[in-house]
Amino acid sequence: MTAGSRTAPRQAPTRVGSRAELVTRAVVVLGLAVDAFVHLRMAPVMDVAAPDGIGGGNLFRIQGVVAGVASLVLLLTGRRWAYLLALLVALSALVPVILYHFVNVPAIGPVPSMYDPLWSPEKVVSIVGEALAAGFAVRGMALTRPRPHPST
Repeated sequence: MTAGSRTAPRQAPTRVGSRAELVTRAVVVLGLAVDAFVHLRMAPVMDVAAPDGIGGGNLFRIQGVVAGVASLVLLLTGRRWAYLLALLVALSALVPVILYHFVNVPAIGPVPSMYDPLWSPEKVVSIVGEALAAGFAVRGMALTRPRPHPST
């Protein structure tokens, strides 16, 4: 190492409850809450729009409840596994809404075809909430990663 070069000191992982983690957690919780609200609000519409199989309305209700539960779990625990759960829930809504916008996917078993090429305000709000939740959940997982043990 030369006199002019310095390496940045390694920063310790952020602890649950730190300011950065709390802000990150709040964004994820709010994103999942938006996801839950939009899905539960739109479920009756999806009962009519995609009635086949399990029914689009039922899928929306399930997504809404799961997003609500995941947001509460993360809110109350702030643990790394709760961030992973939040990430999976957000992606389970974000990926299909984008896929069904661009691709007319046929019914797969009990899952109805829910192709919707239109951008409704509800869809846009849902996508923004899900994308923020997913992105910040990744950040939350990084902030709450296990601390390395000091070398002896």
